[in-house]
Amino acid sequence: MTCITDICALIILSMAQKPSIPKGMRDFGPKEMSRRNYIFSSIKNVFEQHGFQPIETPALELITTLTGKYGDEGDQLLFKVLNSRPHEGRPEKKEQMREAFQQTLDRNTIAPVLTERAMKYDLTVPFARYVVQHRNDITFPFKRYQIQPVWRADKPQAGRYREFYQCDVDVIGSNGLWNEVELIEMIEQVFDAVQLKGIVIKLNNRKVLTGIAEVLNLTDKLIPLTVALDKIDKIGEEGVMNELRKQDFSEEAIGKLRPIVQATGSNADLLEVLKNFLASSEVGMLGVSELETILNQCEALGFQSVQLDLTLARGLNYYTGAIFEVQHPEFPSSICGGGRYDDLTGIFGMPDVSGVGVSFGADRIYDLLLQLNLYPKETQQGTQVLFVNFGDQEASYAFSKAAELRAKGIATEVYPDNSKMKKQMKYANALSIPYVALCGESELKNNTITLKNMATGEQQELSIDQVEITSN
Repeated sequence: MTCITDICALIILSMAQKPSIPKGMRDFGPKEMSRRNYIFSSIKNVFEQHGFQPIETPALELITTLTGKYGDEGDQLLFKVLNSRPHEGRPEKKEQMREAFQQTLDRNTIAPVLTERAMKYDLTVPFARYVVQHRNDITFPFKRYQIQPVWRADKPQAGRYREFYQCDVDVIGSNGLWNEVELIEMIEQVFDAVQLKGIVIKLNNRKVLTGIAEVLNLTDKLIPLTVALDKIDKIGEEGVMNELRKQDFSEEAIGKLRPIVQATGSNADLLEVLKNFLASSEVGMLGVSELETILNQCEALGFQSVQLDLTLARGLNYYTGAIFEVQHPEFPSSICGGGRYDDLTGIFGMPDVSGVGVSFGADRIYDLLLQLNLYPKETQQGTQVLFVNFGDQEASYAFSKAAELRAKGIATEVYPDNSKMKKQMKYANALSIPYVALCGESELKNNTITLKNMATGEQQELSIDQVEITSN
């Protein structure tokens, strides 16, 4: 009988599903969540100090809202959601759906009859949709922030996930370049708040890139140009030139472009390079003027981390003016980016409303702070005092005293079971709880607790009023 029982147990175990999650997505335990909340709160505090207000948009958007806003590559990275319970749809659509499904298998495309929704790719396009949909409920210029997850069907790798959080801050309904200056100030303040030194805020302007395409007589190839330039940090100068050759850029055009790609020097030096190169392009010179205004104000205000980068392109199609990207020498990918978009709301029926914003990559910031060991100890501090459970009478007393400690702002818990002292102390050590409170016959009589410092072993009998806990 025992043998049969053992065999049944083995069969059940073999049939049990091994728990797992999709690639590019992660679980976060208490320690990770404490660190993430430290990042979120640091960013949120800066946003709110500058008068930005929070909103949220749903995880799913209509697929028509998202497609065509991020370029061909972005469209391919959308997580599309199949329509649910198609068998309950109208009978006349069933055959149409069968045909569409077969076409999906044959051509690797998804017909609208099969999917009408997608997971949001970023927070900016849903924000533009929100502005148009709620235009009568908001005051312009509208300053909003969002801290929410987004999803991309990308290849998972270091610093790149399929589900990740963005912390977006945008102002819409204003053309003033002071918005760009304020965003640069906020970027510096956020990274100062998390003690991350050495960031570089790279700055360029999409009008400059449009002007470069005009000078090269290749205005019809602006998108391939920006896509190629956007890869320069990964594939280098010659890699970019080879990408352009694949897009039928002539050797003459590539030769003219090299001085831009190879330009070095101070921000003032690079502005002079642009002024000389773009002298014949009206839109290009407008971009240079905008850059010069932003850089002059940043210099006057003492912002030290801004660098003009003539190859910065940011591949998203909706950018029309200044573009930003924040990098750190110890991390391979950007940790923040954004830019100006002049008519993103126009695609939803509300034209000529300009906006500008940046997005902080919380997951990349998390990885970088962890890599550099920059998390303050207090972000990992949970419970500060654990009451040992000696039995029902003592536990009742401990619960009342724990409530008094919490009222003083001290995170406190009572061990739920009357277990052996060794087990309860092991629990405290495992969670790095710095103090243990003991309540026995003497403490109940004296209306006190005995507080043990787990690091030093020192014990003191104290009243609740005498208890003072400092972070280690």
